[in-house]
Amino acid sequence: MKVLFKRFKTYWESDASFISLLVMLLITAFILPILIDRERDSTVLLNLMFIILFFVGIFSARDIFSTIASITMLCIHLILRLIRFSDSALEFYFLERVVIVINLILFIVININLLFRDDQVNVHRIIGAVNVYLSLALVGAFGFEIIHLHYGDSIGGLDMVGGDGDYGHFIYFSLTTISTVGFGDLYPLNIQAKMLSVFLSMVGMLYPAVVIAKLISTKGR
Repeated sequence: MKVLFKRFKTYWESDASFISLLVMLLITAFILPILIDRERDSTVLLNLMFIILFFVGIFSARDIFSTIASITMLCIHLILRLIRFSDSALEFYFLERVVIVINLILFIVININLLFRDDQVNVHRIIGAVNVYLSLALVGAFGFEIIHLHYGDSIGGLDMVGGDGDYGHFIYFSLTTISTVGFGDLYPLNIQAKMLSVFLSMVGMLYPAVVIAKLISTKGR
């Protein structure tokens, strides 16, 4: 078991893990919304995927603080999910979304540390930069949902069904915002959603420039 644990951690700390993580993020951002739209029961896959992502974050962490923080947040996440899907009358859906955002931010920090470690530049590191970009879009998606839950609305131009069923709408709007595509079919309704939209657009423009500059400067050493 100890050997297996060590191999698993070694893999998720290696450059090769960026490819596996990219596949997981592509499924989460682009495939699961389609499945959920066609079949509501597919929300189980969505919940499972985030648990796997945060579990991977634990093994990707390179310092004790990040490891402990990842384990703690994953445990809280699991407890909230178990409460929601149990026979209990209690449900902490809003808190669950807040915990997901915190988990994702921690996940991003861990992956940025992996991305720029050892001052190396290769194809895997470029894939790692894409992973961070997609993770930022996921943060935006749940950010819009938190605003919706707290203020009663956040995005206009669509009909909400409630719960995990709205995930596709939120990730779609987040992706089109962070990529600065902005088709215009969806739009922010309140000042909170507007500010988050502007922030995501700014990150979407600055992030590639900063990452490219960093990778180029590293390669030139």
